[in-house]
Amino acid sequence: MLKKELASLSGVNKRAIDTYVRTKSSVPPADTAVKIAKALGVTVEYLVTGEDSSIPKDISKLTRSILKLSKRDRLLVTRLIKSMNETPAGS
Repeated sequence: MLKKELASLSGVNKRAIDTYVRTKSSVPPADTAVKIAKALGVTVEYLVTGEDSSIPKDISKLTRSILKLSKRDRLLVTRLIKSMNETPAGS
């Protein structure tokens, strides 16, 4: 996602997002972090730490691996998972 898209989705100024991304020591205020996390579909904990204690570690690791894939490959993985969920167990 482009920073300008994130700014539009979150309602947070692009210049502020640039600062948070560029400067690791710059942490957004809580209300801003909530807006950014919601726009990205992640928890504030994940946004700040890269970890989410509500998600099992193996799933979190798998998610990070998927995020490193190309957009095309992520789409293929998504389709595979959806098809597996639609197939009755034991088939």
